[in-house]
Amino acid sequence: MTTPYDGSRDDGAGAGNDRPRSDGPGYDDRYRDDRDDYRPRHQLPDDQPPRPPMPPRRGDGPGQYRGSYGPPPQGRPPQGPPQGPPPQYRAPRPAYGTGETPPRYDDGYRARPAGPPRGPRRYDDTGYIAGAGAVGGAGAAGAAYSQARPPRDDAPTSGYGRGEYDRDDRAPSGRDDRAASGRDEDSSRSGGGPTEPPSGGRTTKTAKKSPWRTVRRTAYALVALGLIVPILAFMVAYVIEDVPRPGDIKTNQVATILASDGTSVLGTVVPPEGNRTDVEIGQIPEHVRNAVLSAEDRDFYSNPGFSVSGFARAARDNVLGRDSAGGGSTITQQYVKNALVGSERTLTRKMRELVISSKMARQWTKDDILAAYLNTIYFGRGAYGIAAASKAYFDKPVEALSVEEGAVLAAIIQQPSGLDPENNPVGAQSRWNYVLDGMVTMGALDQGARSAMQYPATRPLASVNSGDATDAGPNGLIKTQVLRELSSSGISEQDLNTAGLQITTTIDPQDQQAAIDAVNSNMEGEPSELRTASVSIDPRTGAVKSYYGGADGRGFDFAQSGLQTGSSFKVFGLAAALDQGIPLSQMYDSSPLTVNGISIGNVEGESCGTCTIAEALKRSLNTSFYRLQLGLDGGPQAVADMAHRLGIPEEVEGIGPTLTEPNGAGPNNGIILGQYQSRVIDMASAYATLAASGTYHAPHFVQRVVTADGTVLLDRGTEPGEQRVDPNVADNVTAAMRPIAGYSNGHNLAGGRPSAAKTGTAQLGDTGENKDAWMVGYTPSLATAVWVGTEQGLPLRNVYGGPIYGSGLPSDIWKDTLDGSLEGTEVESFPAPGAIAGQAGVPQYSAPAPTRAPVATTSEAPSAPPTTEAPPPQVVVPSQVEILPGITIPVPGLAPAATTTAPGAEPGAGAGGGTGAGEGTGGGAGAGAGAEGGAGAGAGQPPAASPGG
Repeated sequence: MTTPYDGSRDDGAGAGNDRPRSDGPGYDDRYRDDRDDYRPRHQLPDDQPPRPPMPPRRGDGPGQYRGSYGPPPQGRPPQGPPQGPPPQYRAPRPAYGTGETPPRYDDGYRARPAGPPRGPRRYDDTGYIAGAGAVGGAGAAGAAYSQARPPRDDAPTSGYGRGEYDRDDRAPSGRDDRAASGRDEDSSRSGGGPTEPPSGGRTTKTAKKSPWRTVRRTAYALVALGLIVPILAFMVAYVIEDVPRPGDIKTNQVATILASDGTSVLGTVVPPEGNRTDVEIGQIPEHVRNAVLSAEDRDFYSNPGFSVSGFARAARDNVLGRDSAGGGSTITQQYVKNALVGSERTLTRKMRELVISSKMARQWTKDDILAAYLNTIYFGRGAYGIAAASKAYFDKPVEALSVEEGAVLAAIIQQPSGLDPENNPVGAQSRWNYVLDGMVTMGALDQGARSAMQYPATRPLASVNSGDATDAGPNGLIKTQVLRELSSSGISEQDLNTAGLQITTTIDPQDQQAAIDAVNSNMEGEPSELRTASVSIDPRTGAVKSYYGGADGRGFDFAQSGLQTGSSFKVFGLAAALDQGIPLSQMYDSSPLTVNGISIGNVEGESCGTCTIAEALKRSLNTSFYRLQLGLDGGPQAVADMAHRLGIPEEVEGIGPTLTEPNGAGPNNGIILGQYQSRVIDMASAYATLAASGTYHAPHFVQRVVTADGTVLLDRGTEPGEQRVDPNVADNVTAAMRPIAGYSNGHNLAGGRPSAAKTGTAQLGDTGENKDAWMVGYTPSLATAVWVGTEQGLPLRNVYGGPIYGSGLPSDIWKDTLDGSLEGTEVESFPAPGAIAGQAGVPQYSAPAPTRAPVATTSEAPSAPPTTEAPPPQVVVPSQVEILPGITIPVPGLAPAATTTAPGAEPGAGAGGGTGAGEGTGGGAGAGAGAEGGAGAGAGQPPAASPGG
């Protein structure tokens, strides 16, 4: 008995031919179909006689057998013509009722139709299968089908056992059993008889293909439409689009900086392109032109104005990260984009660019296009055109540019600001090398000369200016701040120079003029070395209403400089105390004190005995505020934190971290006396937060930016503020500051307008002179900070030779600025403060008659003894609070645990040889002495400067 066939197929390739071949009695050649292999599909009974031998196949014989089993098996028919009558062979069954060609496998061979399961077969004398239909349970239909099969030898053959339709009528790949057999699903399940062909004579094969034909035809139509429509659009646009003549295209966009009224001009930004000098193509050296072609469009003289391959090249280089020669646009396209159609990313704009570029390439000469391009392209530094760029980068005419210099300018075109040698030297040199190597490839530069070239030096960026005459006056510094703010808001330099911007600032014309007039009138006749700065801010919005950083608009901006603030910083210490629940009624001792040799005193030895902290603020008593700071949770850091919350930035560009030591350590005890530096604009901003009851608004100069075509690039509107400090804290600080302007040499505002202010003075080392003088204050609608000092750090002396304090020139300028700014406006009142620790506002206090001690500023004795004897300075017994290694400070309180009079110490004089505040500054340990030019001295090495009141 033979082994049943396991389903594998012999393709004659030798692999997978694992079905048995046998010459034993169980082998039956009758099951050989029209292919050249054998497919025994059923196990035959042991008593079934073998069929007569079949005629030999073509290719049979020794060495010709196609299988992988060696010589032909025994029992196969011998070679030669058939012996005896030909056996009866059965042709493959047609599909039910269709008469179609039998289905085939994907490789072209016939496949038996699926039928009902069958058991062992029995054969009659004619070779037909008997009872096949009944065995499988398919009923009469199965039997009829098996009886209807014609004998194999009736099938038309070509060769031996192969039908004529073998190659032409093969079944398509992928047909399922139902399609191959001609049956439908229902008839197969029901076991019924043969089915009728589909109506209309259409086969399942045709029905299956029709959706794909529809999809394919639709795709063809869409592709054709996508090609035809752009071509038609291009042709129409080519006809109707006009191209200007050479020289007709002008680009002249000037940005205008306006005051808050939208009409008053504060300044303009005039690009060189507005006053550029056009150059002829012959004036531009050939090596400069070749450098530009190498960088931007190497086949400029041969392309039709646009480059499809350029777009593909740009896309490829972008994916691969390579340096691209001019991106995807030709020089003609770049010129058209910059001069005519703009850079908007729309299909219409791109179509116009291609049309005009193509048309321009036919109507203009290549030299005309190149000259126009080089006269208008942007090179950074505000330079438009090759002539302006030559001046901006090398300060020479274009005719004098060398090969190396021309390559620098050509390299910059790709990214004007990003490839400026001063901003990005590595990137600029890499692009420069690319340009020169391209010139070698183009044949425009010898390789030997190229190898010897070095990157040339360029002009410093700081020496380049736009030439705007408005920069010379005070408003020039406003322009600088406006441009800086535009850059931080995402408005590029190119937008500024090409879009015709209308920039509306927050500067109020009346406020600005009042600030300028106040400075000019009060500084007239004063020593020429004196400098001043003034900034006014709207507390409700953060808008800078006036700004005076100096008389020279191209010079140093003192409003942006870090300066010692003196006693004006005590306000932040008071706010920190109120924030911790210490009310304005808290009493502090104002007498001098010495801490481990560190002497702390007040200006001219002034004292109020033991008085409220509100009274101590009005008198600017250093000793009282030093004791207040010692009692704060966090000490000096609490003061710094409050200053940051109110508006002093934690870090300033060009200055670095604020209110910290140079080594990065936190602030020391000198902070409350104004040891550390702050900017004028930041002091105005922090005081504005107090005026707004603790609501912070970031200071800003720009309100609205609109392009020449009406596009709004920036509009701040009314931005909400941030509540950084409790309103009760801020309002109580305001209440404590309200008497100071009148107390300080009578600087109450005109018309009885309420104000809150604080003076400040910083000392110049241990010279007894002053170096910085401040007046900072506000009304409900305007906060103003004024500083007076020198550029060289010289002693502050007025025209009469007397020292300048915060209550002098700074207060005069402050009052005149506010009076002029607020003239004609409604008089506003401050909000009533809420209670803190049971105390709301300034408590009723009757201060004792002030006592003063002689000021120890020189080694000479006073000319006359004091009329009132001052209390001796206190020496506080050290506690466990350590401010520096080995240095301790007393536990704060109204009554020190133990005090002694320093032997031999004069009242108000320090015990050391250093100066004023600045504890730990400059290597010294002394803490500041003296409000308004305080007289105390500190121990150790003197700091560079010490603050006073």
